[in-house]
Amino acid sequence: MTVRTKAKRLGFFTRLLDEASAGERYRLATEQIVHAEKHGFDTAWVAQHHFHEEEGGLPAPFVFLAQAAARTSAIRLGTGIVTLPLENPVRVAEDAAVFDLLSGGRLELGVGSGGTPSAFAAFGHDSADRAAIFDRHMKVVRDAFAGRPLGSADILYPAAPQLLDRIWQATFSAGGAIRAGKAGDGLMLSRTQPRTREAPHASLADLQRPIVDAYLAALPEGREPRILGSRTLFVADDRDEAMRFADIGLRRIVDHFIAAGHVVSGQSLAELIATFDVHIGTPDDVIASLSADRTLQRVTDLVFQVHSVDPPHAYILRSLELIAEKVAPAFGWLPQAPEGQSAAPLRADGKKIRFERG
Repeated sequence: MTVRTKAKRLGFFTRLLDEASAGERYRLATEQIVHAEKHGFDTAWVAQHHFHEEEGGLPAPFVFLAQAAARTSAIRLGTGIVTLPLENPVRVAEDAAVFDLLSGGRLELGVGSGGTPSAFAAFGHDSADRAAIFDRHMKVVRDAFAGRPLGSADILYPAAPQLLDRIWQATFSAGGAIRAGKAGDGLMLSRTQPRTREAPHASLADLQRPIVDAYLAALPEGREPRILGSRTLFVADDRDEAMRFADIGLRRIVDHFIAAGHVVSGQSLAELIATFDVHIGTPDDVIASLSADRTLQRVTDLVFQVHSVDPPHAYILRSLELIAEKVAPAFGWLPQAPEGQSAAPLRADGKKIRFERG
């Protein structure tokens, strides 16, 4: 039997990779989140990265999100992700609890075991131990939110039991999905995944189907699924202009992706777009491209980022507008209407895709 999901949430994700100084990156990312809220986005997410500014510009996500919360009022603010093995789990729980109160209950806590392997040494850890450290730290965070004693008689202050229902786990594997499902946490799916040399042209949906299947099978009875599908999406008014920025951005990161294990089957722009799972062009272009992504039929949260294209700030703002006005409504999303008003109608051409969970 097919079970229909609730209405999907629309999210914006940033790794804070604008071509600028650190302070300017933070200012621009804040403006992008404010712009996303203005255009009806439900969530905004930031990534945490240590040391390597070309991979991510933010080592302190809670600090950044605190000032973003002061500039916004409704959009939910998430970590995508906190690299939990590199953090003191009690401090993560404390920061999360305080931020959730200050933001009016808007925190979505995404965690994961990832991170650049070389960063682990700076924190006194071996990257090979990340999974075991993650499990230990995750237990501490969960115990803290549940009000259980932390090593002695001490319990978390301020209390944050509400955050137990807002934990998300990021993973590339079915094993990680089972772990998230058993805990009743949300599942965070990546915008792209490495292909094997045996199947260099496998679709992202083919790679992520067993992950979603494993997660749904592991969920406790009666627990509603939360599945976040992150995708690279750059929408522009002009297709040629979008492709120009894609050519610059994707060629900039090819060597890094190869080093990370991606199989790059060709160097043409079309081949790079396919390899890195990029959805790009005019609204009609990206609607057609996203429609072929079967994973998105099963997610509860559609979350879009411009990385690895990383166009200039003004184009990111325009892309957010086009996503909210034209792309997301084609997939059944509607912005929440202000109190006393009805929601905006779907697109005039009637394009809409029914999303179902099998």
